[in-house]
Amino acid sequence: MDSRINLLNFDPEGLCDYIASLQEKPFRAKQLMRWVHQRGEADIAQMSDLAKTFRATLAEKACVSALPVISDQQASDGTRKWLLDVADGNAVEMVYIPEDDRGTLCISSQAGCAVNCSFCSTGKQGFSRNLTLGEIIGQLWLAEHTLRKEPGAVKRIDGYDGTVIDEHESRVISNVVMMGMGEPLLNYEPVVGAMRLMLSDNAYGLSRRRVTLSTSGVVPMMDRLANDLPVALAVSLHAPNDALRDELVPINKKYPLKELMAACMRYLPFAPRDFLTFEYCMLDGVNDSDQHAKELVDLLKRIPCKLNLIPFNPFPGSGLHKSSPSRVQDFAKRLMDAGIITTVRKTRGDDIAAACGQLAGDVKDRTNVKQRMQVVKIDKGVTRS
Repeated sequence: MDSRINLLNFDPEGLCDYIASLQEKPFRAKQLMRWVHQRGEADIAQMSDLAKTFRATLAEKACVSALPVISDQQASDGTRKWLLDVADGNAVEMVYIPEDDRGTLCISSQAGCAVNCSFCSTGKQGFSRNLTLGEIIGQLWLAEHTLRKEPGAVKRIDGYDGTVIDEHESRVISNVVMMGMGEPLLNYEPVVGAMRLMLSDNAYGLSRRRVTLSTSGVVPMMDRLANDLPVALAVSLHAPNDALRDELVPINKKYPLKELMAACMRYLPFAPRDFLTFEYCMLDGVNDSDQHAKELVDLLKRIPCKLNLIPFNPFPGSGLHKSSPSRVQDFAKRLMDAGIITTVRKTRGDDIAAACGQLAGDVKDRTNVKQRMQVVKIDKGVTRS
């Protein structure tokens, strides 16, 4: 086992502190960040503008080590899904979605998820542990530098004036969404540290508008994020009233809609856009009625927002079904007629289980969620499957 420090585990400030501990000047941290994150160099010996003595010292003490890839699948629509080994019997998934005008990477923040939303495959696996900063940013490092080397990769430029000084300023991945496995705000420090690297001009140079964090509504951490690093925010809503949301998104019992909506209003002045995004998974006969649409309008009409309707992506044992396309379109029309900007998310990667809500990985559950769900089924008189 390699006992050296993994340089992917440092955010910009942490790397500066580490370099200082080696009695090196601060500019070495910027050089090192550019080599690791912009150029994707894992071999310290190849970092040619670092002094040879420094490279020798660094190679003894540190390394650049991304997560091992267990599998790499590509869907018929070009969506790509990696299964990554995070040790101790756990694996997480990340997904790359290519489009004409962007390349989006969906990153995981936890091995499993303790929130246990009823329509999400990840939650049904239970929860094992939080990912480290290096395991989170390592997903972007691996995807960006893997894709960049492949023939036909579409390079994108997102600088202030669009000028490319050298090849390392262009990128394949233009957008990152913290929407993979896990609730990002329940792994706050590593997630924020990873996002600092995403935004750093010495690393990935993404704008705050192009980094999106999706949360089920951890209210205190939403307030903290607004002060620490306000990126684009997407709130997993999925129900227009507390009774239904308590069932679909159990964290609502701790932070009900009134508190959540107030937190959203507090976040808005800090947001990089002048609106927030709300996500709403369309479940047949559960949350897709005309009455639900009316309640949703009442809930959101005072908040500058965009509503993203997500067709449910089935997974084994969910007991849920997707709303029909006509129902989704009628639901969307009712919201748009009320003045709420509404889009229907296009399902991507469902043939390799890479669509929204389908990410599962492999989790050594420490929460015994499957056993607890069986008890609930028995209590309700439901036969064991």
